[in-house]
Amino acid sequence: MTDHRKVESPAEQVVAAWERVEKWLRAHAPASAALLRPAAGEVEIAAVEKTIGVAFPPALRAWYGLHDGIDDPADGNSWWPAGFLPGGQGWYRLGQLQSAYVMQTRDWEREPGRIPISCTPDDMWHGLYLDARPDAPSCGCLGRWVVDREPELIADSFPGWPLQEWLTEIADALEQGRCLVEPDGRRDEENWPALTVCGGLTWVDPGQEPGLPEGRILLNDPH
Repeated sequence: MTDHRKVESPAEQVVAAWERVEKWLRAHAPASAALLRPAAGEVEIAAVEKTIGVAFPPALRAWYGLHDGIDDPADGNSWWPAGFLPGGQGWYRLGQLQSAYVMQTRDWEREPGRIPISCTPDDMWHGLYLDARPDAPSCGCLGRWVVDREPELIADSFPGWPLQEWLTEIADALEQGRCLVEPDGRRDEENWPALTVCGGLTWVDPGQEPGLPEGRILLNDPH
């Protein structure tokens, strides 16, 4: 019997997942939601692609088609709400993405094709990238970049963690009040969602640095 159910494309999965994430942010972490920028247009995305010489995978193009990353918090405001992606990461706007890519491939002499998409807010030492090398088995999957180490995928399971599946897992974790679960089923206890006193979302290791951020409230505190 033929299954006629529609299979969503990576771009459609991104849109569906982010709709859930953003709905949760606006309801529970308004300070984080307030940092989201307007959508990036096709012209802006194409200009960045031309400058860096790398085409965005469909999932990444769809994500930036929803928001051009986030703004920095206003002067005097806490940076914690900016790190609302797992790992306490802040989502790069296109201008930051382009600058980081040029720096990493030119100054750090990293292999072209890995597009940086985030960093720890107010810090340029480490962040996340999306593999956009079309011939790589991990194309479309997420990895970590660090200033003094070679980039590596964030999931041990082959070939990696596709952006659309990662965003879907973020939505699941927020709605269910739990840590991330990687594609191989491993619970990432170091990435537990927490609310800050200033109305933001961040991700923490419940077993470490219990005072950071001060006054944090873990979703369904495991301890």
